[in-house]
Amino acid sequence: MHYLQFDKEQLVNLEYSLFKEILRSNRAGSYLSTTLNGCNTRKYHGLLVCPIANFGGEKHVLLSSLDETVIQNEAEFNLGIHRYKGGTYEPKGHKYIRNVEFDAIPKITYRVGGVVLTKERLLVEKEEQVLIKYTLEEATSPTTLRLKPFLAFRNIHQLSKANMYVNRKFGKAKNGIKTCLYKGYPDLYMQSSKAVDFVAVPDWYYDIEYLKELNRGYDYLEDLFVPGYFEFPMKKGESIVFAAGLKEANPVSLKQRFTREQKKRGDKETFNSVLEQAAHQFVMHRGYTADIVAGFPWYNSITRQTFVALPGLCLAFNDSKLCEKILDSYLKYFNDGFFPDRVNDQNLEYHSADTSLWFIWVIQQYFKKKNNPKALWKLYGTAIKRILNAYKNNNLEYIKMLPNGLIYAEKKDTALTWMNSSVNGKAILPRSGMAVEVNALWFNAICFALDLADMAGDQGFIDEWKHMCKTVAQSFLKTFWSEGHAYLADVVKDENQDWAVRPNMLIAVAMDYTPLSKEQQKQVLSVAKRKLLTNRGLRTLSPDHLRYFGIINGGPEEREIAVHQGAVWPWLLQFFVEAYLKIHKRGGLPFVKQIMESFETEMTENCIGNISEMYDGDPPHSGRGAISQAWNVAGVSYALNMVQHYSD
Repeated sequence: MHYLQFDKEQLVNLEYSLFKEILRSNRAGSYLSTTLNGCNTRKYHGLLVCPIANFGGEKHVLLSSLDETVIQNEAEFNLGIHRYKGGTYEPKGHKYIRNVEFDAIPKITYRVGGVVLTKERLLVEKEEQVLIKYTLEEATSPTTLRLKPFLAFRNIHQLSKANMYVNRKFGKAKNGIKTCLYKGYPDLYMQSSKAVDFVAVPDWYYDIEYLKELNRGYDYLEDLFVPGYFEFPMKKGESIVFAAGLKEANPVSLKQRFTREQKKRGDKETFNSVLEQAAHQFVMHRGYTADIVAGFPWYNSITRQTFVALPGLCLAFNDSKLCEKILDSYLKYFNDGFFPDRVNDQNLEYHSADTSLWFIWVIQQYFKKKNNPKALWKLYGTAIKRILNAYKNNNLEYIKMLPNGLIYAEKKDTALTWMNSSVNGKAILPRSGMAVEVNALWFNAICFALDLADMAGDQGFIDEWKHMCKTVAQSFLKTFWSEGHAYLADVVKDENQDWAVRPNMLIAVAMDYTPLSKEQQKQVLSVAKRKLLTNRGLRTLSPDHLRYFGIINGGPEEREIAVHQGAVWPWLLQFFVEAYLKIHKRGGLPFVKQIMESFETEMTENCIGNISEMYDGDPPHSGRGAISQAWNVAGVSYALNMVQHYSD
């Protein structure tokens, strides 16, 4: 039995299947995403979404969807489904779905009278090509399959509208056609493993409605272009493979290519294996470099999130070499001890008070796996020194070390921590001053660097920095701790302490090096457990706070205000679990296991086999934001690994 299970009786129910999404990536920037029943509910959905070099590498939806029609005894049964303006569904192909299986790849079974047709889809690894395999499992009379492609050829953030400039012409390709709707785009090749007839019937389909965009307050109506349709007979037991890609394929090899690609995908038989497959989808290979996509469908890489995610992702697929490759790729953008917010932006910005400290944390986690201090110091010692000196010497005017040894960060209208949502260019939660997690990371970085330098024999570095541990520890406790509150202030500015209960204080408990005593750590954990912990991660603000938002809804501005004022973020769970097990050891396992087990239901709730960007602070903690986020998958994988470590 497959790990990911669905209620067969509910598959024809739109309320059930419309809100469950599918995601596949090719590990080179392209992806496939739609809903369980195939009805696109986002402008970001599509069967082939690719970065286009001529447009700055931004992702573009090329093949939006592909409608299948089964023809038997001159009767036509359309298996496609679209939502049109006003909420009208046409056709209603979802009513023919009888089963959906998620093993290595999703497999959908349709039944139309005496016909049983299965459909399997995958993206070719590191290539811009989607392969769709159709198998006629049962048929009582001659059967024909018709395929109608809906094309968009537009940026993922925009919508296509009917126009006079679309190129209605197409060229011939082996067992198919090639077409390019607009100048600047590459040709899209659509081919079949079997000889096929293409009937040119160019036309626009107007006012296709995207429900998710409607609910999110964005433009939601699109016109899609259909150049015509492919048609071919099928026999019982026969399989054909349809390919859509940016290079012409050899039709003879399409079946073998599908089988070869399918074998690369691991089975999804356990919670861990599902997370492992999800983790692989975030890796993006580019020649000799590698990167992490922060989330799908709309994110590229985000440096802070890459570093936070790296240990968990590399644990998930047991590949420390990949960790090195990604770190080395980012060091190319290293400037005066700081990393840019996003390495793929045309104009690099350095608006993070903590990202460089997370880099040192990654090295620290890597050391636990490799345990070769001299080699590690040789590889990354210079970078670590540059980072520490950058903070100490105030290389960025808005991020500086104070005389008490703590880090102060402030820039007008700009958030410099991970809580960086903004509206109209102004930060919702600036957190200007001394942020608790920044200084927890700072203390941890100094102590780890000193220990690593000691093992590597770098006495000069030790002499320069050894006095800082005591200074920072004393200042940290004096600044953030209060016996009356029994937890840590979130941010301190001009001696004003913000006592809002937020999860950032957990990072001070979870770090290997912390200024907190054992009793102080327990008290912080107790408050976090009582006020922030949910079965989807940790709230960003305690529900008893006046500014707490329990549900992320409304338009873009309303949602931005809510995302750090109560929304639940799963990536924080790894730090809660690490802190909890550090304090309670094996005695904490029953409670932690209960948290992790409750997370398993999420695997079939929103994006199948993935973890959403964030969740409502209020029960039932509905998924919000991007449908799959790297540091969330990594955080849960990291936490599961810790549970296993303490269980052994």
